[in-house]
Amino acid sequence: MSAILKVSPLAPKNFPNMYPITGVRFATVNAGIKPGNGEDVTLIVLEAGTVVAGLFTKSMTRSAPVIDCQNKIGMKIKNNGAAIIINAGNANAFTGRQGEIAVHEIVAALSKRVEVPVERIFSSSTGVIGEPLEYEKIINVLDFLVDSVHEAKIEDAARAIMTTDTFPKGSSIELSDERAKIKISGIAKGSGMIAPNMGTMLVYIFTDALIDKSELQSIITDLNEETFNCITVDSDTSTSDTLLVSATGKSGIKVNKSNLEFREGLREVMLDLAHQVVCDGEGASKFIQVRVSGAIDQKEAKLHAMSIANSPLVKTAVAGEDPNWGRIVMAIGKSGASADRDKLSIRLGEILVAKDGWVSPTYKEADGAKYMKRQRLNLNVDLGLGTGEATVWTCDLTQTYIQINADYRS
Repeated sequence: MSAILKVSPLAPKNFPNMYPITGVRFATVNAGIKPGNGEDVTLIVLEAGTVVAGLFTKSMTRSAPVIDCQNKIGMKIKNNGAAIIINAGNANAFTGRQGEIAVHEIVAALSKRVEVPVERIFSSSTGVIGEPLEYEKIINVLDFLVDSVHEAKIEDAARAIMTTDTFPKGSSIELSDERAKIKISGIAKGSGMIAPNMGTMLVYIFTDALIDKSELQSIITDLNEETFNCITVDSDTSTSDTLLVSATGKSGIKVNKSNLEFREGLREVMLDLAHQVVCDGEGASKFIQVRVSGAIDQKEAKLHAMSIANSPLVKTAVAGEDPNWGRIVMAIGKSGASADRDKLSIRLGEILVAKDGWVSPTYKEADGAKYMKRQRLNLNVDLGLGTGEATVWTCDLTQTYIQINADYRS
């Protein structure tokens, strides 16, 4: 895996200040799974009473850790704690029976050390597909990890789960309440192979809110559709995508899916992390918002929006700062959703480019070219057919993306 030396120009200036979540502790170590000297194994220990909800990739070639997590997430067993173990550098995907053995051995060994049932230990792996995971290396560092956990080490965890990421991703918010405050903090990794179809990439979010597991599962399932499932870097859905949300209940403030403040706070963290993943798209130099309105319904609006966002021709035009709006027309036409050429309007930001199936008489190419030099772009389409609308986010496609992925295993 080639080293990525240049931080994305879209990266935030600093890792954010993260609210510690009572009942959640982190530890990281270099176990030699990922090339280089960086830490590559993360342990997250969750205190008794924590509920864990999750969403996972719908890929038909999903990894052994994903399958194991899926089997466990709906189990109802005595809640006396939980743990999450993550490695970077090897996806443990397409590794057959050996991949299953690796998960079993890691989980069993960790279960003994943290005194948590194996059914409450969730594992994730990210990195190269098709190579056996040297799980003994992870087992050998478990004692160190267990002895090192601390609630302040969330930034270390965000760095240790990175692969081709150029910056660690974190987001945190505090919600006020008459009695106390609820905190939500999350980390994510993701840069390439990003076209979620569930949760996404690797994402771990923590809150001290007190909530029933089924309520939390319902909330993240809904919010996922307007956050992680609305981003794409390259149209490729990972074998390892995992979203785990843990609620320790330590604030003592009970919430449910009808609590709008909690729901909006969690949405804010999820959307922030999703946007950061797009900003770290492999080789990205532009952040692109695609908004489609006037569709027959929301589903068709999203089909159009994702067709535009996933189009290599649209994305390379953006990379070249070329206002080639004809490529947007092309992407609409191929989406499979309803469209009428003579009702279609396109805007670059606020600049009306095309209307009623033809170039706008007020449009000037120089205005479009000037707009495309911006780092953050809005591509707006009105289909003129109905009330359906959708917004998705993507990045441009540059020569660097090709270089990163051509050299990925080198």
